[in-house]
Amino acid sequence: MQLRSLGRTNLRVSPLMLGGNVFGWTADEPTSFAILDAFAAAGGNFIDTANVYSVWVPGHVGGESETVMGKWFKRSGKRKDFVVATKVGMQMAADQKGLAAAYIERAVEESLRRLQSDYIDIYFSHTDDATTPLDETLGAYQRLIDSGKVRVIGASNYTGARLRAALSLHDKQKLPRYEVLQPHYNLAVRTDYETTLEPVCKEQGVGVVPYYSLASGFLTGKYRSEADLSKSPRGRGAKAHLNERGFRILAALDSVAKELHATDAQVALAWLMARKSITAPIASATSVAQVQELAGAMNLQLGTDAIERLNRASAA
Repeated sequence: MQLRSLGRTNLRVSPLMLGGNVFGWTADEPTSFAILDAFAAAGGNFIDTANVYSVWVPGHVGGESETVMGKWFKRSGKRKDFVVATKVGMQMAADQKGLAAAYIERAVEESLRRLQSDYIDIYFSHTDDATTPLDETLGAYQRLIDSGKVRVIGASNYTGARLRAALSLHDKQKLPRYEVLQPHYNLAVRTDYETTLEPVCKEQGVGVVPYYSLASGFLTGKYRSEADLSKSPRGRGAKAHLNERGFRILAALDSVAKELHATDAQVALAWLMARKSITAPIASATSVAQVQELAGAMNLQLGTDAIERLNRASAA
């Protein structure tokens, strides 16, 4: 497993990014610590979270994932060994949302406190905020970069047009660039990224770390009928793929996985890792066994024939 360059930055990251959305939610604190230990042992150094994780859980207020990660960093002493991304922008409360400068400057302090860190490697705009001028948002990030609290910035859930507009302000006003994009992209959801976002990222040298890399678990192969959806709290997200195309994708995954003595999840992640525009797919785990399986994708090489079979099966 070799580390990869993240876009135009000097950050070097593992080809798999561990999703922290489950920490403090479907993975309690001891389990989350064990998952992080296992990911580190497998050579992973790239972790994703957000301030809003997991506000959707009854009794939660947001920040639970960051808090768990901060405790693990303090216990393990591994903060400097990891490239950590967190996000701002999605609604945590009525007065805690968006990308206005004042809110970003407040939110970053709360994230730093929870992470028990004095810097964030990648600070993402979690979703576009059309009510706030791009230059106001990027100006706030510039101040955070200048103060050493943030190393680089990224965008998530942006359209190709808005991403290009934000990038243009780097040349026009010398504001910081979004160096990383976090889009929804996987073997089952291809069109939007490939047609509107990938061209911008390739042209501008933007790193890409897609979320829902396993299509809410569908690409693991464990959801093959509606009766299977109850296997996990996230199972309902796989329902949209229970159709002719989805079953064709699973058949191709099954075939390639059998040939390579791998699992469907490993093959689905390796397909993403093999795409030239992708830096590292994001995947989460709720057990040590799961993170060890996912980490196995970092050492799985797909041949041209396997990639083409997966491409054909997943064609829109």
